Amino acid sequence: MRFLRRNVRINLALQGGGAHGAFTWGVLDRLLEDEQLHISWVSATSAGAVNAVALAAGLSEGGRSTARRKLRHVWEAVHKAGVPDLLRLNPFLYGLTNSPHLAKVASLWSPYEFNPLGFDPLRRLLAETLDFDRLRTDSPIELLIAATEVASGRAKVFRRDEITLEAVLASACLPTLHHAVQIDGVAYWDGGFSANPDIKTLATESPTGDTLIIQLNPLVRHELPKGVREISMHANQLTFNAPLMRDVELVEAVRECSKRWLGGPRGPLGRLARHRFHLIEAGRYTGALNPESAMKPDWRLFNFLHSAGRDEAEKWLSLHRASVGRKSSVDLKAHFLTRSDGDGDVPASEELTGRAERKRAVNSSDT
Repeated sequence: MRFLRRNVRINLALQGGGAHGAFTWGVLDRLLEDEQLHISWVSATSAGAVNAVALAAGLSEGGRSTARRKLRHVWEAVHKAGVPDLLRLNPFLYGLTNSPHLAKVASLWSPYEFNPLGFDPLRRLLAETLDFDRLRTDSPIELLIAATEVASGRAKVFRRDEITLEAVLASACLPTLHHAVQIDGVAYWDGGFSANPDIKTLATESPTGDTLIIQLNPLVRHELPKGVREISMHANQLTFNAPLMRDVELVEAVRECSKRWLGGPRGPLGRLARHRFHLIEAGRYTGALNPESAMKPDWRLFNFLHSAGRDEAEKWLSLHRASVGRKSSVDLKAHFLTRSDGDGDVPASEELTGRAERKRAVNSSDT
């Protein structure tokens, strides 16, 4: 019988991906059931940041069960918000909410034109469900929430004692939908432009030597985009995958250099070279979806991705939990820098068999 080690500690790196963040909700829901697995630091961006603060708020208020309820509460609130407030207040746009032409019409205007007052339903949702004061003082986990400075494009990482409602809104601020978020006179956009998520800071500063990456976005889409919307969505996907790819390239470069240094590098670079990485990937599910589904708060989609996240977390715990504290369970170079399939380590036969079923399960979300 395999010996199950107790009190395993791990960091989490949560990628952004809009409504597809329900997959991360499912992963966290399953990880929280494992009382011997302790979460240390969490680096997160955009939808990942929403999951991260819900997790931290729940843990600070009552522990694992409260965190699971808090996560569900947040995603139920996202669904119940339904049509954004700004559409309800604009009869013309509201009449187009079920029309395929809405995205095309909205793409002609900036949020400063079609939403001049800056309504953001996520602001009210988070303010009503999360206690940010308590989160900053009582959270048992450290947080790194990334946003992007509009002026320079540089990443701004908000740490736990800096986490406010504004910081989370900044991390999730898509500039085509929302006004830039102002914090201390600085304008911010979505963190996905600069750190999605920031694994470098996590690996060099956290005292915990293992990080589990929750990757939402597929790395590869084989279909050639030809329509205006398809080209735009694919360009966005490439843009939001680029920061994570850059961080992985840095990790691999430091590891390669460390092989030539007597005794290996010390300090932050040494910690980065020795850090152990793990991965749970949603690409086999999100890659089968219409990219625009990331913008739709559809409960059937949320349930599908939540269940998929729980399933993938269960597989990871079964196959790789024993690696935590000992060795990496993913080859970052092979996965992010040299692979071309975009579907993870799933056998091709299994992926082809399941793809049609997954498309049928979420067909209502793609229309």
